[in-house]
Amino acid sequence: MSYQVIARKYRPQTFDDVVGQRLVTDTLKNAILTDRVAHGYIFSGARGVGKTTTARILAKALNCISGPTVTPDGTCPSCLEITAGNSVDVQEIDAASNRGIDEIRELREAVRYLPARDRYKIFLIDEAHMLTTEAFNALLKTLEEPPPRSLFMLATTEPHKLPPTIQSRCQHFSFRLLDYGEIYDRIRAIVADEKVDADEGSVSTLAQAAEGSMRDALSLLDQVIAACGGHLDEKRVRQVLGVVPAELLADILHAVDAADSRKVLEQIGQLAAEGYELAHFCGELTRYVRDLMIGRSCGARQSADPGSLPNSGSTSASIASAFQRRRSLAVLQHSAEGGERDALRAGPPLPFGIGPDEDGARAAPGVFGGPSERAGECRPSRKNCSCGCPAPRVGSTLKARCGTAASGSPDEF
Repeated sequence: MSYQVIARKYRPQTFDDVVGQRLVTDTLKNAILTDRVAHGYIFSGARGVGKTTTARILAKALNCISGPTVTPDGTCPSCLEITAGNSVDVQEIDAASNRGIDEIRELREAVRYLPARDRYKIFLIDEAHMLTTEAFNALLKTLEEPPPRSLFMLATTEPHKLPPTIQSRCQHFSFRLLDYGEIYDRIRAIVADEKVDADEGSVSTLAQAAEGSMRDALSLLDQVIAACGGHLDEKRVRQVLGVVPAELLADILHAVDAADSRKVLEQIGQLAAEGYELAHFCGELTRYVRDLMIGRSCGARQSADPGSLPNSGSTSASIASAFQRRRSLAVLQHSAEGGERDALRAGPPLPFGIGPDEDGARAAPGVFGGPSERAGECRPSRKNCSCGCPAPRVGSTLKARCGTAASGSPDEF
């Protein structure tokens, strides 16, 4: 038998197995128990959060031989066929490749007939937002007044593209992104079942890299097991996934705080030489600074992604205390802008914090000690020198364009 990937092997088979969508699953279970199942549902949310899985579980709950039930047995012919995707009464339609009016006409013809064996004839339309306007219009009447024993479920990652006339005919459930802790616990349980030795740092790295998607987390777990074998350690996992180590991010922020632009650029150059994508690094730095800001306000362990902070609480606390709010916001802004710029740029990536403008190059304002100015001009402060020209701020010393010392002390950044 061919190998079955972890994401499919551990796919939830009951409502209680679905992680992080308690509100949705409880509502569907109550609808089954009270015999208030609607004829149309819209499941929307990001990728890998359980939309199609929940739709299949609902189909099994309705068509199970012992149902309708909130706990399908998973062993009857109907449940087995729905799980395998070959049930004659549960049709899964990929709207990305069957998006035209002709396909919807065929669906309208099929829905007229009673189920061949099961209790309901169910149509699951995946990526429903890909349907054309004409296809949606052809579906309106059928969706509003479907024949008895028929049910429609539309799964989409872009619900705003569904026409209001479609949304008003269905019950809409929004699936949220999963929390770091929910993904971490699930990965920990799976590696135990797979008899894989994984340290806390490696599991934390996987949970962070998944960015709220359980399917992404399990796909990444499959990848690192193939690369590392039966033992997963944090350093190796980070190398495989291209995740920048938290310690390196901390070193870069220490250099930024010390206004050591040389060290920052050397670190960025080292990352580029090791094959890291700088656009991805900018996203990592943005998340890291954001977590530090939350840690400064609410405590170092209150971050949404605790694994993104250094293991040492004192280390993260020292960085958070060293960075003032305005400087943190400046780093956030420029790391985000740098990531977008490098992602769209055709040539080699520019050094972090430096990008072209209409007159050439500019330095990153507010990051290395003050606002930027064009080449050849000094950086003005609120104080002026004795000759009247603006006094720039360089580190903790004020010097005017003419070279004389400026009066006053630099504003705290």
